[in-house]
Amino acid sequence: MIRFVVKRIILIIPIVICVSFIVFALVDLAPGDIVDVMINSEMTQEEIDYLRASFDLDKPMIYRYAKYMINLVQGDLGVSMVTKISVWETYMYRLPNTLKLSLSSLLIGVITGLPLGIFAANRSGRLSDNATTVFAVLGISIPGFWLALLLLQLFALKLGLLPAGGMGNGIRSLILPAITGGLGLMASTTRQTRSSVLDVLKADYLRTARAKGVPENVVIRKHALGNALIPIVTVVGNSLAYVIAGSVITEQVYAWPGVGRLAVEALGARDVTTVLGTIILTTFFYVFILIIVDIAYAFVDPRIKARYTTVKKRKRKLAA
Repeated sequence: MIRFVVKRIILIIPIVICVSFIVFALVDLAPGDIVDVMINSEMTQEEIDYLRASFDLDKPMIYRYAKYMINLVQGDLGVSMVTKISVWETYMYRLPNTLKLSLSSLLIGVITGLPLGIFAANRSGRLSDNATTVFAVLGISIPGFWLALLLLQLFALKLGLLPAGGMGNGIRSLILPAITGGLGLMASTTRQTRSSVLDVLKADYLRTARAKGVPENVVIRKHALGNALIPIVTVVGNSLAYVIAGSVITEQVYAWPGVGRLAVEALGARDVTTVLGTIILTTFFYVFILIIVDIAYAFVDPRIKARYTTVKKRKRKLAA
């Protein structure tokens, strides 16, 4: 198990290199740079040239990228070109807001998606099953930005029940962003739970349990759901990673001060250092969550744990 985790951690290195280079190149190819944002009509050409040289913009892109990566290897994410504040400090200041939003969305998605999936599997082929499936497909199909604007229009502007954005109203400010992020998770969790439980319900051991007189709710809860958890854990874990990495739209629409909105603001200001640092750290979180999901398999499925235990025992016998 330890070797497996170490291998996955090592894989982060090429992922970070590829992601950082692509982002750096795309930002460099985009029209304009940080100097274009900073100059004014009173500046002379000499001052503009000096400013460009201070950001190494007079040097090739490869040179600037290599310089950034050398500092990154040393643990230095740099400072913002605009605010002159450490990128690490800025990211850590915004990260709790994104985690709060992501975990709230995940909670909504799992609490509603699991029961709906089990409900649909128990009523396979009926009207309620078809209605649940249609609802799940709609939840996956609706674009996040469109759903966010609809909820904003209805509950904030027309009804006035909830704030339109920001974090100034406590938990009330979190409701609309969490629902926006949670609907897609609920839909994917519902579909995966229905499919997994439906496959397990056809198994012979469940028919045996029913023949022994075990109540149906116990059959579902203890036998069917437990054996259907592997794909469900995969969907939930991937969904959490996706919400953290893809929270840009939700945070931007609701003016939620998270890392997604930080990346958008930095990109608009052509703050390459902040954009790169934000994306690299988010990539680390994304891969880290996927590693946790893989480790969780061993606790959910005893067969996976037994496989690692068997390999370990074989190595001990060979060493002896």
